Amino acid sequence: MSSADKRRTMSMLPGDEVRQIMWRYAERYDIQMAVMGARSVARTLIARLVADGERNTHEWTAAKNEMYRAFDESGITAAGLDPSCGGIIDGPRNLALAAIAYELSWVDGGASTTSLVNNLALGPIVEKGTAEQKQRYMSLCAPAHSGEDRKTWRGAFALTEPLPYVGVDTGVLCGKVSVAEWEEGAEPMLRVEKRGRFITNMEVANFITAAVDTGDERIASSCMIILEEGDEGTFDRGSPTLKMVHQLSNTCDPIFNLKVPASRIIGGYTIKDGRIVPNLNHSEIIEAVFSRTRVTVGVMTAAKLVSAVEPVIRYHRTRFRGAAGIEEGSPRYDLGLQMKEDALHRLADVWAAGEAGSSLGFETTRLYDELVPVEERVYARLAEEGITGGRRMMKALREPQAKAIECIELMMQESGDQAAIDALYNDDMVHFVWLDAITNILCPACKLWSTGHGVNTMREAVSMMGGYGITEDCPGFLFQKWTDGQLEATYEGPEVVQRRHLSVTMNNPVFIKQIDLWVQRLKRLETEGADMGAGALAAGFEMWKWTREWLTGARDSYGGKLYKNQHQGVLFPLADAVSWLVAARSLISDVRELAAKGPEHPVLSSEIEGYVNTFSDLCCIQSTRAAGEVGRICCELFYGYYKEVHETGEVQQEFQAMRSALDASLVGCKLAHDRAALALATVMIPEALDYPL
Repeated sequence: MSSADKRRTMSMLPGDEVRQIMWRYAERYDIQMAVMGARSVARTLIARLVADGERNTHEWTAAKNEMYRAFDESGITAAGLDPSCGGIIDGPRNLALAAIAYELSWVDGGASTTSLVNNLALGPIVEKGTAEQKQRYMSLCAPAHSGEDRKTWRGAFALTEPLPYVGVDTGVLCGKVSVAEWEEGAEPMLRVEKRGRFITNMEVANFITAAVDTGDERIASSCMIILEEGDEGTFDRGSPTLKMVHQLSNTCDPIFNLKVPASRIIGGYTIKDGRIVPNLNHSEIIEAVFSRTRVTVGVMTAAKLVSAVEPVIRYHRTRFRGAAGIEEGSPRYDLGLQMKEDALHRLADVWAAGEAGSSLGFETTRLYDELVPVEERVYARLAEEGITGGRRMMKALREPQAKAIECIELMMQESGDQAAIDALYNDDMVHFVWLDAITNILCPACKLWSTGHGVNTMREAVSMMGGYGITEDCPGFLFQKWTDGQLEATYEGPEVVQRRHLSVTMNNPVFIKQIDLWVQRLKRLETEGADMGAGALAAGFEMWKWTREWLTGARDSYGGKLYKNQHQGVLFPLADAVSWLVAARSLISDVRELAAKGPEHPVLSSEIEGYVNTFSDLCCIQSTRAAGEVGRICCELFYGYYKEVHETGEVQQEFQAMRSALDASLVGCKLAHDRAALALATVMIPEALDYPL
């Protein structure tokens, strides 16, 4: 390494002070306390459960059940509830719940799922339930206070059915709801028949939020409905699912045949012409729930990657200690496998991917927290104007969409009218369509990238532990984390669902214009001398946008459009590419925040240069890798279809020039790898992991 590249690096792995700044909760004492509570549970009780072999059984044991008590006592349970119902987080809770999931997944993904599934069960009620439903079930789920003689309720979410290839199509429902009794002047009583598949929390659930289709002409549509264990009829929890992963969450295949009042229909209902008309069908409720909760699953997988860094460092450094001829103080004793560049470079790739996935997840949750109150005001306003339903709402949002684009264009001007920008940005309708356009990309991208590429990268972390990586006592439980990630990749829609979502939302003109703003800022960052790969990322965004636009006008050898819903060989690679880009951009954003706020921090100020330098190198690694992936994908799409579309030579020259510019933007990326490797070889780590093996 040349002397020009020898600069200060991170002396210790990042702690809470760094994370609170990067992930923007340095001023949120409530979230900090929730994080500390989750960490305490994860690195004591949960770590002991894993170390004691509790993952080796499908049965829900008394030891595993202790997690619920710990969640209640630590504040984890209350973090998902409204303060009026015993909750501890005032306002939107997406960031808080993601931070809790991150801490629990640092040790075990199944335990994290156990804590989150109650929030998933409450999700339909919280998002779309009536005021009475929200108050009842959130209050029941609140941990009992000292002196209260009641048990804390747990919930489960039943969407999927006992069909082959479970979870493929959430629009296909086998559960049915029909009218059981309907006496004149009385509330209708409904019969719910439902067979669940792979339903988490069923061993302990007191209530279920279930998706069912209408099985009676007197019920107008599908709906979601609340079932309770005390309802009349069959409430069969089913046998345990024979999972090979996530054994610290309980999962069963239940059977329900229950009679419940119509007031359990989530969101309520009306009576029209002698028919029960649910105010919301099951798809509308599921869309509202899954639009938020998918992000947390992505954060869970990203946490695994970051948690692997310290155990791998420890293993590599101690690999040869105790062997004959390896003397204390020698390079082989102190560094072990870290004497080899390959070990350091591969670990730097794992670390960079984990940081990017974490940044993408936490940025998305923050945007959702910002979106929630705006969305509520917008929907209330539209309802007052009598605007309901998809088409009418889309029409009402066309003008705000145009204004959002205008606002972005003003922001891109060197002397943009700040008053005009503020007026547009602070307009709820404009703010809503803007945030909606961005989160509709970041949410599926987070789930797709972290549980797709992230899980593949986790395999690399396991492989770097050698044979130790596939043993039960592997430090950091890396093998269990890798295999758990295989299940997380299917939660709330496998990769194909996320790609399908992106293939629709990446056409939003507000998002396309947002790319222009991102590119402008990334290029400015590059010219300012920030060595973060910003120029490469800007080139990647530009190539992605150009290729997408070219594909919209191109046709295949049969004369059909290339850019259409069923042409997934075109749209899905573009979805993968944009996911790489937004993950790297989120990491750059977080490191810029650290560079801006870190020097003011009383603890970090003396160390901030090293943190910013090393994180900038990780940005460069991830940004240039993302640009490289985008270049590969776009080249395959352009040249793969170029022969059939008979484009002019000018178009090919334009693409080649863009590709050359992208390639040139990778300059210096391997130097960043070298610097990150140096940081990994010199960073201090504790004498032992802070949770048992």
